[in-house]
Amino acid sequence: MNPKTYSEIEYLVDDPVAVITINRPSRMNAFTPVTMKEVHHALERSMEDRRVVGTVITGAGKAFCVGLDTISLAEAASQPPDLSTMPPDHPAMFSYIRDLPKPVIAAVNGMCAGGGFVLALMCDLRFAAEEAVFTTVFAKRGLIAEHATSWLLPRLVGTGQALDLLWSSKHVSGSEAVEIGLAERLAPSGQVREMAVSYIKDLSEAVSPRSLKVSKELVNAHWSTSFGEAAKDGHWAMALSLKDPDFSEGVSSFIERRAPRFERIGEQSE
Repeated sequence: MNPKTYSEIEYLVDDPVAVITINRPSRMNAFTPVTMKEVHHALERSMEDRRVVGTVITGAGKAFCVGLDTISLAEAASQPPDLSTMPPDHPAMFSYIRDLPKPVIAAVNGMCAGGGFVLALMCDLRFAAEEAVFTTVFAKRGLIAEHATSWLLPRLVGTGQALDLLWSSKHVSGSEAVEIGLAERLAPSGQVREMAVSYIKDLSEAVSPRSLKVSKELVNAHWSTSFGEAAKDGHWAMALSLKDPDFSEGVSSFIERRAPRFERIGEQSE
């Protein structure tokens, strides 16, 4: 895929941040198979780009993403998915985001529904605008907690809140999303993208990208392991960290009272 020919997203890199904007505002940023492929391709680009410390995903106009476009939804209704073709490592929509080595933040600027809700859940953090609205919507379409939302949502908000969100498909405001743990930050109206970008810039000035990567790996892996296994993994990861150049740089910068100069992750700078 040629990045210059993206038709349904916009992709921008401004060191140290990549921003992916779903760009179908007339359709409330409902995605098609093309949208999904372009988002995946752009995320892979951002992981390979050494300039990028973290990536922000947002929507153009007044919506974040309302899920699958109605035409694609109708096709899905007439042609149920072939489960045998689903990749074993990433069996749920957008689940590959959990394995990416850099932070991915959903900057939820408006309506976030259905598959858009899944996309936000799969991101590492969710920043919500005051005008954001979250809704699962699945039950209203005769569907269920698909794409592992039954696994992800209770871990974020608790079992009762998760069932309430899935059963009622109620609209959750940005402030309520933060209150129940569905989102981590609340941004003033119109400023959620800027808040997410600023967050990544702050990370780039003070934090080791390798540390971000390893911490993400450990947190995601330890959601389903015992305390003892998590402790052992942490000891092993710490032993490797103590041998890494980033540890020496972190100590030196602290002693010398200067900003650290950590190595970025990626093979190339575009």
